[in-house]
Amino acid sequence: MTHAPDRPPVDTVSTSAAPVPEPRQIRRAAWASLVGTTIEWYDFLIYAAAAGLVFGQLFFPELATSSAVLASFATIGVSFFARPLGGIIAGHLGDRIGRKAMLVATLILMGASTTAIGLLPGYATIGAAAPILLVVFRFLQGLSAGGEWGGAALLAVEYAPPGRRGFYGSFPQLGASFGLVLANVALLVAAAATTPEQFVAWGWRIPFLGSIVLIAIGFVVRSGVEESPVFQQVRRSNARRRAPLAVLLREHWRALLVAVGLFVGVNLCGYIMIAFIGTYGTTALGMSRRQMLLVGTVGALSWALWTVVGARWSDRLGRRRTYLFGTLAMGAWTFPMFLLLDTGSLGWMLVSVFGLAIGLGLTYGPQAAAYAELFPPEIRYSGSSLAYAIGAVVGGGFAPLVAAWLLERTGTSLSVSVYMLLGCVVTLVAVFGWRERSRAEREAFVSTVAHPGTRADAE
Repeated sequence: MTHAPDRPPVDTVSTSAAPVPEPRQIRRAAWASLVGTTIEWYDFLIYAAAAGLVFGQLFFPELATSSAVLASFATIGVSFFARPLGGIIAGHLGDRIGRKAMLVATLILMGASTTAIGLLPGYATIGAAAPILLVVFRFLQGLSAGGEWGGAALLAVEYAPPGRRGFYGSFPQLGASFGLVLANVALLVAAAATTPEQFVAWGWRIPFLGSIVLIAIGFVVRSGVEESPVFQQVRRSNARRRAPLAVLLREHWRALLVAVGLFVGVNLCGYIMIAFIGTYGTTALGMSRRQMLLVGTVGALSWALWTVVGARWSDRLGRRRTYLFGTLAMGAWTFPMFLLLDTGSLGWMLVSVFGLAIGLGLTYGPQAAAYAELFPPEIRYSGSSLAYAIGAVVGGGFAPLVAAWLLERTGTSLSVSVYMLLGCVVTLVAVFGWRERSRAEREAFVSTVAHPGTRADAE
């Protein structure tokens, strides 16, 4: 009996399902993924926020103001070159030795890099070495971010009870929103406690150095979580692959392309809100830093709200349908968003970011569960991490830089709207190319481990 090569069945004789964990373990894993990912994204996003506020003056003072802003945004994109490499390394080790070990390792790497940035002297003190070291530390942040998300997402989803993988998969997704809130609040407090001159000179460093405390908390939380039950079953079944990346690229490349496309639009639009709007408001619209930090905080909280809604909808309506609603909503809002921002009214600005958060949340909420359901357990860390990292590079890696360049070249914010809309079109194509399993098939696929000699379905 033969089967289509891109959709072989799971051999029920040669496979086994991971045991269902206790509710206490499920809750602990969910909170560990949320706390750790929040801290990781706090570190990662505080850089993006600071890049728009002070890094141009501090590390690129020899450039004109607009060029300094572009150079500062370019350093944000450096980390995205590192993310695929981080995803490959962490994915390989995560599929070979386990999810938990990589989660702890990436957390420590991110904390060390962030603290080093907080201690880094500016151009006025050490000259060209300052921007060079800034790029190096940002590259290390990218390595960590490239490997962290996949492990956190899988820990939450592989622990989740049947029928609620979307909801529990939203916990690591909330880390991005909560991390952005923490980053904005930390910068807001630092800005409020210092004069503008003091903030540029040393006030911005306080949130970076505060990462030491957060990393210690995250380390304790994550160290207390047991390994994913699905990976424990992979290990017991001796189903680990020697070269999971090679298996991924050879047998599951279609699923990889779909997963990459699913992230492009949300990541592009998300980074416009995270890193570009703050600078656009202060430089082009004449808003204060505190006002734009408030806008960013409200946008992040709204994003978190709709992330939970999107995750719950995906458990009831399906991942693909929820993604479709979210992508259409996000694309439809790209032009109203900047029209409202350009009014210069704080109230309309808040409406602008809330509207964008609807589409962001409806696509970001189901993502962890969707990725877990696209790849079999023995290569799942590699597939999820690499897809997430590549999607981030194509989507958000240089989004603030491209947006700033478009604004300078065209003189209108509507050009940024067109750019965002193109990212949404890429995700829409991926949604239409995504062949989602039925609910019963999804639940079985996530926790079923193939023994050697069998191959799980990839799409």
